[in-house]
Amino acid sequence: MAFGGLFSTDIAIDLGTANTLIYVKGKGIILNEPSVVSYHVKDGKRQVLAVGEDAKLMLGRTPGSIEAIRPMREGVIADFDSAEQMIKHFIKKVFKRTTFSKPKIIVCVPHGATPVEKRAIRQSVLSAGARKAGLIAEPIAAAIGAGMPITEPTGSMVVDIGGGTTEVAVLSLGDVVYARSVRIGGDRMDESIINYLRRNQNLLIGDSTAERIKTSIGTARMPDDGRGATLMVRGRDLLNGIPKEIEISQAMIAEALTEPMQSICEAVMVALESTPPDLAADIVDRGVILTGGGAMLGELDLALREQTGLSISLADQPMSCVALGTGKALEYEKQLRHVIDYES
Repeated sequence: MAFGGLFSTDIAIDLGTANTLIYVKGKGIILNEPSVVSYHVKDGKRQVLAVGEDAKLMLGRTPGSIEAIRPMREGVIADFDSAEQMIKHFIKKVFKRTTFSKPKIIVCVPHGATPVEKRAIRQSVLSAGARKAGLIAEPIAAAIGAGMPITEPTGSMVVDIGGGTTEVAVLSLGDVVYARSVRIGGDRMDESIINYLRRNQNLLIGDSTAERIKTSIGTARMPDDGRGATLMVRGRDLLNGIPKEIEISQAMIAEALTEPMQSICEAVMVALESTPPDLAADIVDRGVILTGGGAMLGELDLALREQTGLSISLADQPMSCVALGTGKALEYEKQLRHVIDYES
């Protein structure tokens, strides 16, 4: 153990497309903010203006001199510098005072990330000030966070629906038996809602409005009365270009979300097909656990249950499962040594 290790606090980061969560060893989840950075651009030079919650309010509402960027796309880094600035800022926010040494950081990456994408994440964490950076596969972290017995020789299936990716994985003996990462998540659902309203209602809405619709009346299956709850939505009329307000119902949203839902169901079905029969038997017995922010979509568990016939349950705190799991991997590093990857 290096002398520097005495003073440093190890942290685990869930670097998500939509939200970044930071878990501090011995303290739990301390920070949960949107993954957004906003810059003030002057003479081609970018200065960081705000990060997280404050920057998210600026998305889609910025003047020419300010740009708001989401550095993560589909679970991996799209804008390297912004991601680094963001991680730096969040780490600084967690450690109010200046610590003596650099922390050891564990970050989770989607299972489907390419080696190049993994290296980008590792590099940006190291240059943001980590002593060493470990990577852990997101489905494993999600399963640990949801409290599944992943070290036992039984199959557990976890479906983690994040902002950019949906990870479907079957785990046994503490590692991945089969995993599939589909680049569909909360963002894709928002896009589907935008496209649907543009096509069917001639209404143009922004990302933040779409997200508000999804969180307030979003549903994965048709409401029983064929209409469901309604919500007033404001946007721009495409016919005459004037802002207007219309009422939309849950039935419309269910219809808008059929495509992303199909893809998620399909990923689950393919995972079940590719699972060895004994593990598949365990999954029928145990059921599937949903984690991630996207799992909070209304009626999602019911829709998946209708499609697959399995018992499907929602984790306790779906949003923070991955961060909790990554944090647990930090606390019990000895037992989970083989799932954390420090090299490459």
